[in-house]
Amino acid sequence: MRVFGSGRGAVEARLTELLEREELLALLEHARSEGGRLVFLGGEAGVGKTSLVRAFCARTEARILAGACENLATPSPLGPFADVADRAGGALGHTLAGANARDAARAVLAELDRSTILVLEDVHWADEATLDALRVIGRRIDGAGGLVVATYRDDEVTGDHPLRVVLGELASAPGVRRVSVPRLTLEAVRALAKPTGADGDAIHRLTLGNAFFATEILAAGAEELPETVRDAVLARVAPLGPEARQLLDVAALVPARLELWLLERVAGEHLDRLDELAAAGLLREDGDCVAFRHELARLACEGAVPVARRRGLHASLLAALRDPPAGSPDPSRLAHHAEQAGDAGAVVRYAREAARQAAAAGAHREAAGQYARALRAGGVLPVEERAALLDDYGLEAQLTGLASEAADAWTEAAALHRARGDRLAEGGSLAWLTRACIPAGRNADAEEASRASIGVLESLPPSHELAHAYATQAYVRMLSRDNAEGVAWGERAVAVAEGLGDMEMLAYGLNSLGTSLMMAGEIEPGVDHLLRSLGVAREHGWTWVGPALSMLGTGLGEMYELERAEQYLREHIEFTEANDLWPQYSRSWLALVHVYRGRWDDGAELAHDVLANAQDAISRISALIAIGRVRARRGDPDSAVVLDEALELATPGGHLQRLGHVRAARAEAAWLAGDPERAVVEAQAGYALALEKRHLWFAAELAYWQRQAGMLDRWPDWIAEPYRLQLEGEPRAAAVAWDARGCPYEAARALAEAEEAGDLLGALAELQRLGAGPGEAVVRQRLKNLGVAAPRGPRRATRANPHGLTSRELEVLHELAEGRRNAEIAVELVLSRRTVDHHVSAILRKLGVDSRGAAVRAARESGLLGEPQTPGADGLGPSASPPARDPAERRRRG
Repeated sequence: MRVFGSGRGAVEARLTELLEREELLALLEHARSEGGRLVFLGGEAGVGKTSLVRAFCARTEARILAGACENLATPSPLGPFADVADRAGGALGHTLAGANARDAARAVLAELDRSTILVLEDVHWADEATLDALRVIGRRIDGAGGLVVATYRDDEVTGDHPLRVVLGELASAPGVRRVSVPRLTLEAVRALAKPTGADGDAIHRLTLGNAFFATEILAAGAEELPETVRDAVLARVAPLGPEARQLLDVAALVPARLELWLLERVAGEHLDRLDELAAAGLLREDGDCVAFRHELARLACEGAVPVARRRGLHASLLAALRDPPAGSPDPSRLAHHAEQAGDAGAVVRYAREAARQAAAAGAHREAAGQYARALRAGGVLPVEERAALLDDYGLEAQLTGLASEAADAWTEAAALHRARGDRLAEGGSLAWLTRACIPAGRNADAEEASRASIGVLESLPPSHELAHAYATQAYVRMLSRDNAEGVAWGERAVAVAEGLGDMEMLAYGLNSLGTSLMMAGEIEPGVDHLLRSLGVAREHGWTWVGPALSMLGTGLGEMYELERAEQYLREHIEFTEANDLWPQYSRSWLALVHVYRGRWDDGAELAHDVLANAQDAISRISALIAIGRVRARRGDPDSAVVLDEALELATPGGHLQRLGHVRAARAEAAWLAGDPERAVVEAQAGYALALEKRHLWFAAELAYWQRQAGMLDRWPDWIAEPYRLQLEGEPRAAAVAWDARGCPYEAARALAEAEEAGDLLGALAELQRLGAGPGEAVVRQRLKNLGVAAPRGPRRATRANPHGLTSRELEVLHELAEGRRNAEIAVELVLSRRTVDHHVSAILRKLGVDSRGAAVRAARESGLLGEPQTPGADGLGPSASPPARDPAERRRRG
């Protein structure tokens, strides 16, 4: 059977025809009419995202600004905005040229009136600065008038992909939408194939409805189905003459757009063959450039260029790009072509220049990549030059979370500096090595490097590097909770920095000093030093503003100064979001503060959001503890699962800061699960270290759980007051102390240890309000033993959301009622699968059922799926109105 009939011309005529896209076009038009919207348009490679956007733009009379991210190993910083600058010209073009991420975003936002559409293509390839600019645009777009459409391959944005983090952070932004472009149905492929006489069913089976694959196979006109899309593309190339093939080879070696001037310089003698390539459906005109109709087609043609010819063409492209007809050369492009041409000297030169530009633009991931490229190509560089490259790479790698790579770089850099007798540079590299070894889990190496840096630098006159080394040693001691030593080293750092007038190191030294004092229990002196660090940082540059706010928030949280902790955590989160920095650790601690202040739903939901967006261990540990505490206190299943993960993450570092917190949470969970022996094992695992470091709170809680199991009869008198009072048999006084710190669950737990029925009834009421099932059961048993009738809990059915479902849980409940699975709900509500699992578990628990179907039946019976209801008098019941089907409205409610 012939799969294909004749009719290549009919296929070519339909290549740009859109099928099954009217709903998506209407959605984009609606977003444009609303104004102030950023639409992330996702879909797999070849599904038709670009065709959709082009068709949409063609339907409007709007001013179109467009830029694209390039498929380079290390892309140019702010690459798509550079495209916009080239095409826009005028004031906008001038502003965007050489801008950093925030300036680029603000310039674009200022131009986005209702007559403007900005299209950013392939943002899954975006550099770090471009993603930072997207963050700013997404948070502020609802105050603008225009529309931004950003396309991306959603099948590539998985795991720890940087764009996935951005999408998570902007999920609840009021002006941000996410839209997915689906594959073509069987009916659409049949319609596409009909004019050619081809077998649409066979083509759909092969392509699964991918629009690009289907059109390429149809256009190939082969007697049989090609095995791959590469074969289909090369079938188009086969009929071309040799001159057209040579021109196509040049175009294939340039990612994204190819300027006509560049094509003319490298292959000008064949330029008259452009029409032939366009007629074959391989290239399309794009302003003063040409481009492949799809990146998949370019990659297929690139792979077909012989190796020797490929290197020669890259060398020609490199030579041409060194001298563009307008503007400055782009070092990122030069480094790319130099590497492909095998020109090591040019790679080092241009990769270093590209790295510096990327770092200045805030694209630290790209800067690290360019420095790594230079180091790979450098071969036998002069010692001084290689050491400098390693120092530069180490800093950028550290900034982007490549701690092990940074540590390796600074280890080699320090050795090279030592070999050439530069003691100051050696000491500086060793101090930086210390900071890299800590997140890399190389604690012994960190200690050795820190002591070595101090030993080297103390033999020299006071310097910035010495202040840095002292402050870093203070930081190391603080992390280990060797607080007295941390204070001493912090004081040395401050003294050197003040003597030099070095404000940066003064802020750093004050930070380490203040945090060490706080961890030693000297709360107010510690806060004073941290506030001074904050003031210095704000006056002399904001590098240390974030760390000061972070240490204030997390340090006060660890010391159970929860009201002030929340204040500074919120300030730090606001600061990071305004400056496009990393907020997740403070968000994880804010989740813990919510939990300790009795806001369990808020804490668990925020913690799940952190887990969906953070890959770093310290953020995940705190978030897992928050979830584990809530599950254990409510009697939910799987508290052990999250706390097992927390312990696994905390163990390699060996720091009390993590282990004390995890062990305390695990001891509590074991006790509430009715396993006192396990509670003792967990408590004892961290107790000796907590005593050694004199940690007021970890030592206190770990002692408490051992005492609860009857395995401890003495404890130090310096431990935190609420636990000490409980250990000393003063539950009422302990409850008052807990109340003063804003901890309702801990206060109720303390009061539950009293002997008077009135105290027990008060504890029971609070535990019922919180939904603390295991604690409530204990108090009920104690009341029963005293012969006191315990009041029943709240009635299971009232008109006002009696079950205390959060607004997000109500959304999930409505999705359950529509028969969606958890994975489908995650996509629909823009949540992680784990977060949806948590919400479903909470719904089942609150409704008192054991299956999804039973939950839906119970919800219908109690009116939760009916008309909007008024919140209950207890304040637990949000509106039970069905969530809006419009994703925008859903995000506003969420």
